[in-house]
Amino acid sequence: MFPIRDDVPSRSFPFVTLALICINVAIFFFEISLGGLELKTLLHQYGFVPQRLTAFGAGYDLTAREVFLPAFTAIFLHGGWMHLIGNMWYLWIFGDNVEDRLGHFRFLAFYIVCGLVGNFGHYLFNYTSEMPAIGASGAIAGVLGAYVVSYPGARILVLVPLFFFLQFIELPAVIVLGFWFVIQFFQGVGALLAPKWLSGVAWWAHIIGFAIGILILNMFRPRPRIFYRRHTYSYYDDFDL
Repeated sequence: MFPIRDDVPSRSFPFVTLALICINVAIFFFEISLGGLELKTLLHQYGFVPQRLTAFGAGYDLTAREVFLPAFTAIFLHGGWMHLIGNMWYLWIFGDNVEDRLGHFRFLAFYIVCGLVGNFGHYLFNYTSEMPAIGASGAIAGVLGAYVVSYPGARILVLVPLFFFLQFIELPAVIVLGFWFVIQFFQGVGALLAPKWLSGVAWWAHIIGFAIGILILNMFRPRPRIFYRRHTYSYYDDFDL
């Protein structure tokens, strides 16, 4: 199911969501401007390499900056056009409403925390991996987790392939994002059973990011939710229920 839009309006302009999209796109254009060797060096230096953290814990001569800074910088790197477009599309559809609930600065902090925890969640299941983990997926998974508990009944227009046809269907957010999480979970379990060289996606960053987004949402003091009466075009918040 590919989401097209949701039906929850925002009370404020999503400055941070838009800025994050622009930053990710700008960095990706910088990536593709590099030559092959330069790009490989960039990804190994600023991507999150689990084995590096394991070596640091074992006492090898690595600085904390070399080990922990990439857990942050990896959130802004992407491995290809589809990786970038898919992540930014989900952030655009669901990020504005989570930003609306948290406020701009708290949303930015929430996004970064989910990305960091997602990367360390990836480490727990891949602590010997030499492959750099990159992408905003863990942070965006946290946004999806916050969205599903904030607006479980929101209607999401999704594009669904049915045999040889494409069908547009409106479904509740809890079904669309719940289905997304189930897929990530089974892919993550499958990756644990597969040879390491076959696993190119940080599934556990998605899974842990989604879970942490649900768990820590209230720590960021979210504003009351805004619900939308689609046919009367009026707004009401939690206190009106």
